[in-house]
Amino acid sequence: MISVLMTPSEVSAHIAKQARAKRLSLNLSQIGLSERSGVSYAVIKKFEQTGKISLDSLLKISFILDASEAFLSLFQFDPLMKMTSLEELVSPKMRKRGRR
Repeated sequence: MISVLMTPSEVSAHIAKQARAKRLSLNLSQIGLSERSGVSYAVIKKFEQTGKISLDSLLKISFILDASEAFLSLFQFDPLMKMTSLEELVSPKMRKRGRR
């Protein structure tokens, strides 16, 4: 679990470290991961060193490393977590817009 006290840079570095460990556990080189994912070697190298990567490239890498399931539940909305009264539970209203 990610600590609330981590900065975005620390979180991205942590994800990069985990991706590298997973890559190595699958006995893949950076070049091998590049060839399989379609993400350039330079991008993979930079990601593992700095944690910086585009979402599209991260998703491509996650498919090869068999770690894409986590993205599907990333912003999953659970209406029961927000309910404050029985009336809201019986007839929940879904928001259509965010506040400005």
